[in-house]
Amino acid sequence: MAATFTNVTPIIRILNEQQAKEFYVDFLAFNVDWEYRGEGPLYMQISRGDVLIHLSEHRGDAATGAAFKIHTPQIEDFVEELAARTCPAGISKQQLGVARQPWGSLDMLLVDPFGNRLVFTNAEFQIPSHEATIT
Repeated sequence: MAATFTNVTPIIRILNEQQAKEFYVDFLAFNVDWEYRGEGPLYMQISRGDVLIHLSEHRGDAATGAAFKIHTPQIEDFVEELAARTCPAGISKQQLGVARQPWGSLDMLLVDPFGNRLVFTNAEFQIPSHEATIT
């Protein structure tokens, strides 16, 4: 029997716990599910709705400058929600708004304090009904 997969959890590199929490928790309204520090750098899970993200200060886990998409059918409501909040330092100069993409979706790009790019989109998430082939 072939293995099935249910979701992906990105690991995003952060460089400063306070800045990460100001951006992801205070501004984007993600919840901190758990934190692990042990004797070293912070590793934590945040979530909002069905979206899980791991944030890591560990050098070997990921590099800054990553990009990922977060899907929401209510993207315009989300933009209004963000506009009503105080933007953390380094975020206030970003454009809070959506842009229609050539493929029809509305997308909003935000860059976290570490250079990671979050693309919020209302693009419909579809899983192909056929098996992918490798050539």
